[in-house]
Amino acid sequence: MSAGSRAFHGPRRRLAGAAAAIAAVIGLTTLSSPGAHAADNPYERGPAPTESSIEALRGPYSVAETEVSSLAVTGFGGGTIYYPTSTSDGTFGAVVISPGFTALQSSIAWLGPRLASQGFVVFTIDTNTTVDQPDSRGRQLLAALDYLTERSSVRSRIDSSRLGVMGHSMGGGGTLEAAKTRPSLQAAIPLTPWNLDKTWPEVRTPTLIIGADGDTIAPVASHSEPFYSSLPSSTDRAYLELNGATHFSPNTSNTTIAKYSISWLKRFIDNDTRYDQFLCPLPRPSLTIEEYRGNCPHVS
Repeated sequence: MSAGSRAFHGPRRRLAGAAAAIAAVIGLTTLSSPGAHAADNPYERGPAPTESSIEALRGPYSVAETEVSSLAVTGFGGGTIYYPTSTSDGTFGAVVISPGFTALQSSIAWLGPRLASQGFVVFTIDTNTTVDQPDSRGRQLLAALDYLTERSSVRSRIDSSRLGVMGHSMGGGGTLEAAKTRPSLQAAIPLTPWNLDKTWPEVRTPTLIIGADGDTIAPVASHSEPFYSSLPSSTDRAYLELNGATHFSPNTSNTTIAKYSISWLKRFIDNDTRYDQFLCPLPRPSLTIEEYRGNCPHVS
């Protein structure tokens, strides 16, 4: 090789080496940036969570709401849709919530804006009658999901593959019924649930059951605990028993219910592993938690 050739290739090698170094830095920066993480999980929504962010009365998203008349729907009794106003983050997962026996959607309305502000479309519903039983409430939850994703004014904001159900009391029993009927659901959260059926081996949906230590209407020993124990061990499942709480604790704003509901919905509807930290290791007993059980298989 001539001296001229060496003079030419030397600078080229140095330039190539510099380019490779710059590319490596850019690559490392990209891998560590929030955008890259979101690209790995296209369903991830909102900033990285903290203890205070999931305990807050409102999350990072501004929320709007729209009323749905019972006259405009079939299969359930209408309700209120709460949804993030942002259109820059794409679609959101959706959750339908049923009230309990003799109750209206107003009894669980606090959950609407609280969950929606964390990045979900939330539909709090009225049932066909206030005395509907759990099996009927389960069907109504599914009818409401179908309306929400197929006919509602916000259907374009929803990813119909990322859906969940919640409910209080008989609505909680209905939540189990809905999960049993539609295994494609991504999350179920029964709140102080009541149901004559005590075993749920058919449920494949990730399920968080929230009971109350002072519940005399659906005592945990005959409802929430056997419900949880009967869920397949292969199913992502958890049991949270509220401390110093009653059957009606889910009817008023409750930080513990909100904190773990948000974490569960984020983890399983959005596949967002940033929320694993609040679910596993299992939360310990505290002033608000009497007991927490779970199998934590979702932690990698």
